[in-house]
Amino acid sequence: MSTAVRTIGAYGWQREEFHRRLREHGVDLFLDLRQRRGLRGPRYAWANATQLTEDLERSGIAYRHLKDLAPTTETRAQQHAADAAAGTTKSARQALGEAFVSDYRRRTLDRYDFSGLLHDFQQHAAVLFCVEEFPAACHRSLVAGRIEGLNGVEVIHLLP
Repeated sequence: MSTAVRTIGAYGWQREEFHRRLREHGVDLFLDLRQRRGLRGPRYAWANATQLTEDLERSGIAYRHLKDLAPTTETRAQQHAADAAAGTTKSARQALGEAFVSDYRRRTLDRYDFSGLLHDFQQHAAVLFCVEEFPAACHRSLVAGRIEGLNGVEVIHLLP
């Protein structure tokens, strides 16, 4: 039984270090929260779905795509507007905008049935994954916070 909700992003990691950190934390279930499971450019090609799932399989880590927890296109538009207004990029963002957080909670978190996910965290050393380096800049922190509130477990953000 897991006593923690772990989260990790792709940005800031090198492939080998990313996988080493998963092993250090005994992760055996990888939960991908991305709407689209690809990243542009060679630096993070290892985090594209095909390469990532192959690496996880070799490490004996089960993979699941939880698209129902990905922000909708409409919700993502809220964050794009906030990033544009702040003059920041997705990879440099340090916090989510209030409009995004509110919209994500309303459209996604409040409608999601967490019973299966809570069971996963009770049975596995699972990790929530998206791309942003900083947890506060990513919806995975909102999902982790909801699980923490429902299950009373610690949240551990794995950082580069």
